[in-house]
Amino acid sequence: MAKQSDSHSWLQIIKELVEAYFKSSKKTTRTWHQHVVPYDEGWAVRREGNKRITSKHRKQSTAINKAKTIAKRRKADVIIHRASGGIRERISYD
Repeated sequence: MAKQSDSHSWLQIIKELVEAYFKSSKKTTRTWHQHVVPYDEGWAVRREGNKRITSKHRKQSTAINKAKTIAKRRKADVIIHRASGGIRERISYD
């Protein structure tokens, strides 16, 4: 039969594991929303929060198709901007 101190230590270990799991799950996760934005003489796809672009395209429709492909895979949104910078449309794939 197990000693009381042994069962107490197992309970303590389980308690610490559960607390560690919940602490790690509260971290904010990356967002994979894809923005279609004006870029130089064309359009670019950029992940939300990134300064670097993912891809650049001559036509907005091509950039939108690329952004949709990425967003579907990541269960994210596509945010399409106008040439002036304002948001034209938002498509959700989550």
